[in-house]
Amino acid sequence: MTISMKRAALRRLPLLLGAAFLLHGGGASALGLMQAYQAALQNDPAYRAAFYTAEGGKEYKVLGRAALLPTVSASYSGSKAHTLTEYPGTALPERDQHYIARSTVLQVRQPLVSLDALARYKQGKAQSAYSESQFASQQQDVIVRVATAYCEVLYQQEQLALAQVERDMYIEQRKVNDLLFSKGEGTRTDSIETQSRLDLSEAQVLEAQDNVVNAKTTLAGIVGGEVGELDGLRPGFRAAPGDTRGFEAWKQTAIDNSPEIRALTQGIEIARQEINKARAGHTPRLDLVGTYQKSESDTINTINQNIDSHSLGFQLNIPIYSGGSVSAQTRQAAANKNKAEEDLQAQIDKTLTALRKDYNTLSSSVRRIDALVKAVDSAQLLVKATEQSIKGGVRINLDLLNAKRQLYTAQRDLAQARYGYMLASLRMKAAAGVLSAEDLQLTAAYFQ
Repeated sequence: MTISMKRAALRRLPLLLGAAFLLHGGGASALGLMQAYQAALQNDPAYRAAFYTAEGGKEYKVLGRAALLPTVSASYSGSKAHTLTEYPGTALPERDQHYIARSTVLQVRQPLVSLDALARYKQGKAQSAYSESQFASQQQDVIVRVATAYCEVLYQQEQLALAQVERDMYIEQRKVNDLLFSKGEGTRTDSIETQSRLDLSEAQVLEAQDNVVNAKTTLAGIVGGEVGELDGLRPGFRAAPGDTRGFEAWKQTAIDNSPEIRALTQGIEIARQEINKARAGHTPRLDLVGTYQKSESDTINTINQNIDSHSLGFQLNIPIYSGGSVSAQTRQAAANKNKAEEDLQAQIDKTLTALRKDYNTLSSSVRRIDALVKAVDSAQLLVKATEQSIKGGVRINLDLLNAKRQLYTAQRDLAQARYGYMLASLRMKAAAGVLSAEDLQLTAAYFQ
């Protein structure tokens, strides 16, 4: 998505306020992934802060350009004056004068040669580009955060369902132990052991319930409202075939397009112009200065005189010595530039490491998801077979609970693998700097 397209999307944000209704509509319908994303664009504090930071960052290039443009200043003064002039040793009488003194000055100054102004102009452009790249990073980050929080809620719900099945299994097993003990076929130890596991499973259910609440709270903090039911994964979800581009192609895309890398590249340019600004303290500055002045009784020698004056000329300022501050600022700026270069290399390494990790996850996800699909199918067949065996008197309810536990475990692992696949795809595109709302729309199609 281009910058202009992203800005156009931001201008359409007010049209997305309907998502808030879905958050507070009393649970009438489930919250979809795209609806959560649209609500986050309106309500997520981190994203909104980044938006306004980017808006402010646009002005850096205007501020930098201003250093190259003319400055116009005007001043006016007026005062009531009283002067008494005496001539000691002469026969001349003293002069007692009362008059109004006025002065109006208009000055225009245009830099002609100023390394400081040129450095400020280049630095302003780099600072605006830096802010723009940071916002592009936040635009991708909010997509990843929404998808991660959304999938985390669904996964924790899977964990809760598994914990509840395990608890029910131990409840049923305790009934079996109690029945066997009453008939003299079991031991008190079996009942105590089952009760101990039941107590532990009850604690695990409570923990799982808290995890669901916490996951929903995290998602609510992003979308700006209470979260009820969410869309679940569609049946029959399959991972897309493996990527054919190869890691090297993704690596080059990341180096060229990653907003974090672009931002830190601009950070080096900002630091470089800071060096030039510091060095400008040793260089002359030449300005073209035009002045218009109108005065009335401006001094004692011009009482009752109106004077209009015009001037146009050059002003050359040559710095000679400033106590060593210019050299110190230059060395400090050079050190900051070296730091910026190291920060860029660290970010490149971090980005490529994350890219490699997510790329490997995607590469192995197809086989892993296929294997877990087969495990779920086998577990479902086991549940059906156990139900038939119970009707025939061969199995008991505890066997069915064990089969269901195996099914829920397989379904949880399959859901986790699917969530991991989707999130790895989004994170990889974010690391490469090509993640957009359209990619999230494609991911949302996996849910219903």
